[in-house]
Amino acid sequence: MSQLLDALSKVIDPELRRSITELGMVEKAELINGRAEIKVLLTIAGCPMREQLTNDIQKALGEIREVKEIALEYGVMNEAQREKVRDIVRGGKSKEIPFARPDSLTRVIGISSGKGGVGKSSLTTNLAIAVAKQGMSVGILDADVYGHSIPRLLGLIGQRPTAIDDMFIPLENHGVKCVSMEMFKPDRADAVAYRGPILHKVLSQLLTDAFWGDLDFLFLDLPPGTGDLAISLGQLIPGSELIVVTTPQVAAAEVAERSGRIAHQMKQQIVGVIENMSAFPCPTCGEKIELFGSGGGEATATRLSQLVGAEVPVLGNIPFSHALRNGGDGGEPVVISSIDDPAAVAINEIASNLTQRKRSLVGVPLKLNTN
Repeated sequence: MSQLLDALSKVIDPELRRSITELGMVEKAELINGRAEIKVLLTIAGCPMREQLTNDIQKALGEIREVKEIALEYGVMNEAQREKVRDIVRGGKSKEIPFARPDSLTRVIGISSGKGGVGKSSLTTNLAIAVAKQGMSVGILDADVYGHSIPRLLGLIGQRPTAIDDMFIPLENHGVKCVSMEMFKPDRADAVAYRGPILHKVLSQLLTDAFWGDLDFLFLDLPPGTGDLAISLGQLIPGSELIVVTTPQVAAAEVAERSGRIAHQMKQQIVGVIENMSAFPCPTCGEKIELFGSGGGEATATRLSQLVGAEVPVLGNIPFSHALRNGGDGGEPVVISSIDDPAAVAINEIASNLTQRKRSLVGVPLKLNTN
């Protein structure tokens, strides 16, 4: 039996990212006359990862020379067993927002805009994927409760997260974990009609009840404007940062500045400004076309720099791109579907600059022995 358990300890639960033996999922493991009789307990009935688990278990046991036949049976955990699983994955800690802990090394970056229609959600999705492609562990919280669109952009429409009582596992695609209000509605066409205090509670619950695992980056797609959720982010995660998205229009830039002002009032660091829908080359003559004017990104960065008393840079200018729009509609973001598109190149450059910043140890307690 020990030989079987050693092999099964190498099988990792695809969602919880822990060994199935560590999680207590293996109820039976016996080898009788070359026949391996295995019973595995799933956290829920109808587990979506059952097929992958089966393949991984068969592969692990197939490496044991004495195993000639595999008889694999599945069961479902009871409430006490599921509670034990929750304790293991949470490290024995009570429910909390892990990113609000002083020792958290996850960079939490809100993506904000003064108004809708500037491509904020598309940018959030592509930026997260670009960061993930650099080997980082990345998540997106779709905090735009009223206008959630991240599931479509990530190709996750209609999918539901696995729930283990009061804990759920974020969905994942393109190397990015995702949580959105859309995933919990009875029908994705249903409208969300929440008032301010409930919005704060919803954001807190999505951050607390999700098992994100160890993330390097968590991006929050914030609703446009300067409403409740923008304030709640600063309250729930004091160490969070902000990126302001605008278009080249000066009028849009003036509105975008206001979202940066809210972040400054909440004592959040403003990472920089991204100008979306910037000038792009004419497909026939190559001359630059300024469809939405010019200068919006620079104007926003200048005003915010004056506000905070330090440089707020323009992180990048993303050209207007049909490939960017088409990729979003089809769930194949431009940084994957058209990597040579000018918009994809610009986004990848921004992602590289974000990941080059060293992790800060400010506020992190160091375990030093001073005796």
